[in-house]
Amino acid sequence: MSTMQTGSYRRQRDHFEPQDIDPQEQRRLRGLLEQIDYSAFIANREVLGQMVPALDPATFQRLAVMTATARGKWVSEGLRQSESGAPATADQVARLTAARIAYEELAEVYEGLRRMVERGYITLR
Repeated sequence: MSTMQTGSYRRQRDHFEPQDIDPQEQRRLRGLLEQIDYSAFIANREVLGQMVPALDPATFQRLAVMTATARGKWVSEGLRQSESGAPATADQVARLTAARIAYEELAEVYEGLRRMVERGYITLR
């Protein structure tokens, strides 16, 4: 089973890929898989269209600024903690971890939202 790196997590590729079937059966199977993929596309477009508000480039800019700010807070916190040269306390590690998690979550939201637009699930104004 191969692994595909996506953002900050790994997703297993577990699609069955038959090797020894005749060409007619391969075409039938590809057609069925296309129907499945189309069903997923329609479901994503309908559900996300209702859940995600109308987007415009300013929406992405606000999210990008928020993400960059979170990244800056995370790095600043790490640098601030390193100034003393002493080992980090549990409280310091917790603050640093919280800052990193906030940044990573916002970065994933940005990437996920971008992917939704790219795949046509939601549209930009």
